Amino acid sequence: MFCLCVFLQLAALERQIFDFLGFQWAPILGNFLQIIVVILGLFGTIQFRPRYIVVYTVWTALWVTWNVFIICFYLEVGGLSKETDLMTFNISMHRSWWREHGPGCIRRVVRPSSPGILEDYSYVSVTGCIIDFQYLEVIHSAIQILLSLVGFVYACYVISIFMEEEDSFDFIGGLDTYSYRQPPQEHVELKPVKPVGK
Repeated sequence: MFCLCVFLQLAALERQIFDFLGFQWAPILGNFLQIIVVILGLFGTIQFRPRYIVVYTVWTALWVTWNVFIICFYLEVGGLSKETDLMTFNISMHRSWWREHGPGCIRRVVRPSSPGILEDYSYVSVTGCIIDFQYLEVIHSAIQILLSLVGFVYACYVISIFMEEEDSFDFIGGLDTYSYRQPPQEHVELKPVKPVGK
């Protein structure tokens, strides 16, 4: 579980960095929650706390759903458009950092030639990208989904182990298998208790 949590944390941190560079506030919030819940799940596994692991499994289902939404968003499935400001909560015009800085991309700043536009306002032209930015975002989300599904299966396994151990626990002085199957005694011999010190 520890190695899986390390991979989940590294993937979430890497994604968090690039979402911060692109000022994409919705993914930043989701990545932050992912980091916190993975730590909580790891703590629950180490400390034998099944409730924390249940929280992790519920969050993992939501995390997979969120990443499927991101894939649909960047592939423009179902009327979604990657050109909207949905990922920035409509606060800014920022887009994915990979749009201008992907592998092989050549970024050129073009000054507008129209007289009514401010001089310091510029357009960015991007050419020569090996992989389009939307496919890089889809790859990131697909990796998150694969890691999360492995984590979900493993968390369900750990919860089942914890529940089996809890069911099979025998309290000290409690009923064990030998006394449970023996017939009850008809007469119980009582002995008087002598006071101490007299």
